[in-house]
Amino acid sequence: MDLNIWSEENVEFMFEGITKKLRMATGGSIKASNVKQEMYEDLKDLYEMVASKDRFSISEIDAITTELGKIRKA
Repeated sequence: MDLNIWSEENVEFMFEGITKKLRMATGGSIKASNVKQEMYEDLKDLYEMVASKDRFSISEIDAITTELGKIRKA
């Protein structure tokens, strides 16, 4: 899997990874079709940041969920 290239499979993989790491219950409601293609790099950056950390503060989780909201299509 090459996460440098946009695909629905990659988007879903990254969302699943983020939601598992953060133990978010709402992850299933985020679909690849809800992601603007031009926001893919932002999602990839967010995924890499989340994957690199072991623990998150409440404020970090809040900031991450805010960023996920920005990535989704309006």
